[in-house]
Amino acid sequence: MEEIIILSDGEFPTHEIPFRKLQNASMIVCCDGAAAKLLSCDITPDFIVGDMDSLDLSLCEKYSNIIIKSDCQQTNDLTKAFNHSLTFNPSRIIILGATGIREDHTLGNISLISDYSLMSNAKVELWSNSGKFIPINSGGIFYATKGSQVSIFALDCNIKISSRGLKYPLDGVIFDNWWRGTLNECVDETFELIFDKGRVLLFITY
Repeated sequence: MEEIIILSDGEFPTHEIPFRKLQNASMIVCCDGAAAKLLSCDITPDFIVGDMDSLDLSLCEKYSNIIIKSDCQQTNDLTKAFNHSLTFNPSRIIILGATGIREDHTLGNISLISDYSLMSNAKVELWSNSGKFIPINSGGIFYATKGSQVSIFALDCNIKISSRGLKYPLDGVIFDNWWRGTLNECVDETFELIFDKGRVLLFITY
């Protein structure tokens, strides 16, 4: 499987980029709380995953053949959906609908994608209605629209990052707080981050 879309029960994709990705998906693994929203758009998921406490009984019965029920309380529905997606050995997993509505859920889901990227060989991204979160563990060259806003969040202490192609160079920045690398800008169609190792989250606006 090349790519799997996971739809979580946060703010439903309304921006044309994530919504088009949802429409054109070859496989959708849907958290139970988001299933009704997806079905209302005339899109049927391939799987509905969760404890089914957020899915109407009539929908549980109608779509029983694609429901993967798990009552485990040690993981949230997004992680259950992610683990099920891994059984198809995808090369890429894009998570939609994982931000908005509740800030605590948003922070929790964003923090999870760094862990997810270490759990498999799949490239993992989280797309919101304003941009993409991309977890990385070393430097590289990244693509963006010229003028896109770029934020860099270092999740590990003492990471030293240099940059090329950003309006405000990162050289000398001490990443001792999450805000330190925020609100930068891509001056061309690519930018480069240079660092050896560490958990970093990129956010790039559409």
